[in-house]
Amino acid sequence: MKVDGKHYRSIWLDADGWSVCAIDQRRLPHEFVVAKITTCEEAADAIRAMLVRGAPLIGATAAFGMALGMRDDRSDPGIDRAYEMLIATRPTAINLKWALDTMSTMLRRLAPSERRDAAYARAVDIAGEDVTINQGIASHGLALIEAAAARKQPGEPVNVLTHCNAGWLATVDWGTATAPIYLAHDRGIPIHVWVDETRPRNQGASLTAWELGHHGVAHTVIPDNTGGHLMQHGMVDLAIVGTDRVAANGDVCNKIGTYLKALAAHDNGVPFYVALPSPTIDFAVAEGRQIPIEQRSAQEVTEMTGRTSDGRIETVRIVPPGSPVANYGFDVTPARLVTGLITERGLLQADGAALAAAFPERAKPTND
Repeated sequence: MKVDGKHYRSIWLDADGWSVCAIDQRRLPHEFVVAKITTCEEAADAIRAMLVRGAPLIGATAAFGMALGMRDDRSDPGIDRAYEMLIATRPTAINLKWALDTMSTMLRRLAPSERRDAAYARAVDIAGEDVTINQGIASHGLALIEAAAARKQPGEPVNVLTHCNAGWLATVDWGTATAPIYLAHDRGIPIHVWVDETRPRNQGASLTAWELGHHGVAHTVIPDNTGGHLMQHGMVDLAIVGTDRVAANGDVCNKIGTYLKALAAHDNGVPFYVALPSPTIDFAVAEGRQIPIEQRSAQEVTEMTGRTSDGRIETVRIVPPGSPVANYGFDVTPARLVTGLITERGLLQADGAALAAAFPERAKPTND
């Protein structure tokens, strides 16, 4: 996608052929900064500190981290060391484990002398595959927006509700939930996006709004608790969200607050779709309640950072000292509340049979 008319991906191999560049999402929307990652340790820190975030981008970053690790130590213990360092960074997004398993399995089949170059090639492929997958999601999701547009008066926009950031900043390019939105906009379909601010890290307000604005998509930032009101008054045509992990039965784990949006959508007859790349499906987890839920720092809740009227970036405390804080990063939306799953292989029912039929090569083998 574009920033001030120039195409960017969220992560890419630098011109030197070995270091990795990534947009520092902690600095957005106030500063656009490209960080350089030069070691496996730095890649792990980038994931842990949320310099990069979003399940697909976490996976791509981990793949590049493995490649950087192979610059220092191409032995089997070196693979183990890089793997363990990276897998410990974020527990919920399954793309992390998928990418690391893919890299580790491939590297162990090779002689140590071949591992560095092969690791870089596979990491670049993983990043490219993510872009292709998201383009597929865009094509299949576009039909839903076109159908909604056909029900509107001429020139009246399709109103889409999002939650968190499932845009190109959360992937390598295009995004998941935003991919159909961008494609619809580029094809001239009037579209407007209700952007949940998504406390406590405000990924909607700081990231989704930033990228939609730079691409020219009409949008409005709303407090997290506004979505139900909009749905009650017929101001949402469909909701599209992303996901960090989908269980084998179609349950969806996404940023905290997604479940409440799904409940409101169900109560008001608003279609609720989840856009997901296939590496986000975890066939090893039978249902959503088995997914580990990350609990993040209390500081994300107690403090907020923003730009002052005189241009300074300041962090302020908004919670009384001594008040305990619970900061669950994700929640699970049961499959029964999901209208459909938008994947690179089409629109699917949110159930195990549909997922296994669409992605048989990834479905968990049975003992039958």
